[in-house]
Amino acid sequence: MRRTLLIPWIVAIGSVFVQETAYAGPRRYEVTVTNLTRGESFTPILVATHRVRPSVPLFQPGAAASAELATLAEGGDTVPLATVLSASGDVSAVNTSEGLLAPGQSVTITVEARRGSKQLSLAAMLIPTNDAFVALNGVSLPARRGSQAMYSAVAYDAGSEANDELCANIPGPVCGGEGESPGTTAEGYVHVHAGIHGIGDLSSATYDWRNPVARVSIERTR
Repeated sequence: MRRTLLIPWIVAIGSVFVQETAYAGPRRYEVTVTNLTRGESFTPILVATHRVRPSVPLFQPGAAASAELATLAEGGDTVPLATVLSASGDVSAVNTSEGLLAPGQSVTITVEARRGSKQLSLAAMLIPTNDAFVALNGVSLPARRGSQAMYSAVAYDAGSEANDELCANIPGPVCGGEGESPGTTAEGYVHVHAGIHGIGDLSSATYDWRNPVARVSIERTR
């Protein structure tokens, strides 16, 4: 009699265990980035999920940019920074969008996060600029499935290349110049970008901006 009464409880417990196991994998997020500028495009956007205190932070405002971040900010190449982040035990996952994101357009990047990863960072170069990049640096991920978090992202200056606004030093379809300009005089630290002033080959009327430069929506889908 007692054994018969125990059977429904055993079945119920087993059912709960199976349900929990089915959702024990990494969480999944859809990150939608909208370009709010009038004349700047975003290069491929790098997105990373990580612990609250990653061993390799994206950047520290007021401090020198890493060589990998400078490469992204000057030439739009995400591979070196993605490689460094992927090698960190505090970083859960890294993904990158494809192609350029034109003014007024949006793109959605899917990224996962393991248990313990509660923050997200992203970065992409603004073109045409010398070394401007849009970024979120360690913002909170939404906790519940189906919930969303909204953020405004500003443009930073990597401080790794002089803002001469000369097309010879600016890559991309507008200028077609060189991405990296080693040896040029620059500020030497990451700071909020001051925009385009029309001192070189770029028209401020066309390419200048005011912050924020992007709207970012993060939705937990699993």
